[in-house]
Amino acid sequence: MWPLILLYFTFHGIKCEPETVRDNSDYFSYGNEENVLKNLDLHAPKDEIVLRPQEVKDWPQQSLNVGQITAVSINSLGQPVIFHRAERVWDESTFNESNVYQNLDKGPIIEDTILVLDPHTGSVLHSWGAYAFYMPHGLTVDHHDNVWVTDVAKHQVFKYTPNNHKYPSLTIGEAFTAGYPYRRRVLLCMPTSVAVATTGEIFVADGYCNNQILKFNAAGTLLFAMPTFSDTLTLNVPHSVTLLESLDIVCVADRENMRIVCPKAGLKSYVNMFEAATVIEDPTLGRVFAVASHNDMIYAVNGPTSQNIAVRGFTVNAVYGNILDTWEPSASFTNPHSLAVTRNGSHLYVTEIGPNKIWKFELTDVFDKK
Repeated sequence: MWPLILLYFTFHGIKCEPETVRDNSDYFSYGNEENVLKNLDLHAPKDEIVLRPQEVKDWPQQSLNVGQITAVSINSLGQPVIFHRAERVWDESTFNESNVYQNLDKGPIIEDTILVLDPHTGSVLHSWGAYAFYMPHGLTVDHHDNVWVTDVAKHQVFKYTPNNHKYPSLTIGEAFTAGYPYRRRVLLCMPTSVAVATTGEIFVADGYCNNQILKFNAAGTLLFAMPTFSDTLTLNVPHSVTLLESLDIVCVADRENMRIVCPKAGLKSYVNMFEAATVIEDPTLGRVFAVASHNDMIYAVNGPTSQNIAVRGFTVNAVYGNILDTWEPSASFTNPHSLAVTRNGSHLYVTEIGPNKIWKFELTDVFDKK
């Protein structure tokens, strides 16, 4: 059994910025396999087929009447599952300087916050999650249709099985207690996102205050944190995570560093865990709010950054770390917060937290000959 690799942390009293619109101004590690290195073309192909998201018009067909849609994921039936805040809004008074939630007196959100949508019409098929959450953030549906959600007010991650949406089968973190993870007491601080491997291993973006990715086994036991104490890599609000299991990497929307970072995930082997991460940087990226993936492609959306950086989506080749395409709906994005790709790679969904809406895109073949 591999030993636990844990970090020593020092508290700096970071105050987390609310998620409001603001107006502010490659290296890939392939390991030591000689046969891979011998045949590797280190230059991205000049001509390759790119799946470009094309907006599906008039979807959803009717208003959903929801609050800020903070997350979307896709279940095994191809249905988008969204997480929304109803009447709650995160503003400057929501947390104090110690990252303590200030609106406990309001109680939990009384409406269903998790909606399962019809992929054809966008209508609500069923919903749940009332009286459970205070400030919704991330939602992920894993390979077994378990639903994983993060609540930044409660500083917790919850796993719900398909047959029990009332009581979580696994909880990580302690309610309304911001802190740092240790072996015997795992505290989180505003966790933002979860990715779950087919092996059952869990990756949590621990998020606004701790600025790290935590890896747990399927039972919720902490294995290690990234970046490690010896790593020169730093994260600044890891806002979203996605796993590319074929490449054994976990890619992170490193929001305030305005980049995508992909360290090794350690799913196949721990030997290469300390190799340098892929870092995808570009002046046009801006603040990257969300990442999703299909095969070796990363899809990302940014948020408001500065007047000269457009708010839009990006298609990135994870192997070469280059941006292949940019895309947006005809009416443009305003404040996208999450995105998800269907398991068959046919469609993509993007949600926004102002206006509170969801977009559907069809992924179609186009040739990129840049």
